[in-house]
Amino acid sequence: MERLLLVDGSNLLFQMFYGMPSRITNKEGKPIQGILGFVGALRKIITATHPTHICVLFDGEHENPRSILYEEYKSNRIDYSSMPLEDTPFSQLPEIYKALDCLKISYKELTDYETDDYIATYTKLYQSQMEIVISSWDSDYFSLIGDKVKIYRYRGKNSYFCDIQYLNDKLHITPNKYIFYKSLVGDSADNIKGVHKVGPVTATKIVNSYSSIEELYNHIDSCRYQNLLKDAKEQLLLNEKLISFHILNSLPFSVEDLKWNTRDFETNTILKKIGAF
Repeated sequence: MERLLLVDGSNLLFQMFYGMPSRITNKEGKPIQGILGFVGALRKIITATHPTHICVLFDGEHENPRSILYEEYKSNRIDYSSMPLEDTPFSQLPEIYKALDCLKISYKELTDYETDDYIATYTKLYQSQMEIVISSWDSDYFSLIGDKVKIYRYRGKNSYFCDIQYLNDKLHITPNKYIFYKSLVGDSADNIKGVHKVGPVTATKIVNSYSSIEELYNHIDSCRYQNLLKDAKEQLLLNEKLISFHILNSLPFSVEDLKWNTRDFETNTILKKIGAF
């Protein structure tokens, strides 16, 4: 069975840059902990998922379409503009791109929509043809989980897959209810506010009782939580737009471009090739 590995590159870079135990430098004094962590983690992710096709996508610097809908979207993120470049994860991207070239892995820094929109589009387009594994800690991808789609959360020896059973065990919902659920509880990582006093337990009860926000409000007078929800429809619909993926008309690579069969890729060998050490 063919399997496409879609890696949220920015998510992995930030995880490695900030997750390494200390600042690591090479003999020239250049910080390389993000490069070292990224290449090593990617190697282990590939070993664990056995892909026949790979794509790594990175968020670029561009206006975010979701910020037009809601100016507070992701406004809680770190402002790197006033920081020295070498103190940011972005300083290590050139070497990471060189490493991906050495590995013959297709990658792209995006200039319009977010990485998760591209990953969602690849998933929707190819899930009927092959298995899909999405490597990321971003919970937004839970709505894409299906019979042939899994999320892989890398954490060294404690890495794990998120599938339909995982979502049922964790939140007691099915993947098609996740956007509805998250619209209710919000997302602190993206600075999206949930409905006041609606927590995970209440949200689960609501989404398992109604098929959509519209159906909920068609029956709001009989809803046991109407006192919490009666004035929240506009907020919920906005949250739904912010959380839902944009399915795009074009992609940077065809599935044929993403074929991968390199097997000799020791981390130290790659880092020496690109001059990181």
